[in-house]
Amino acid sequence: MDRVKAFLPWLLVLALVIALNALRLRPLGAVVAVAWLGYCVWTWFRPRPR
Repeated sequence: MDRVKAFLPWLLVLALVIALNALRLRPLGAVVAVAWLGYCVWTWFRPRPR
């Protein structure tokens, strides 16, 4: 069950992007996708407090 919880934010963002594309709001879907990618990269590579 913990593995499903780990993928829940990814699945929600994917569903949101697909829904925005289906509603012909592709620029907004692209912004959401790029913002999510930027957030993920920031959380992976941010400096950790010592």
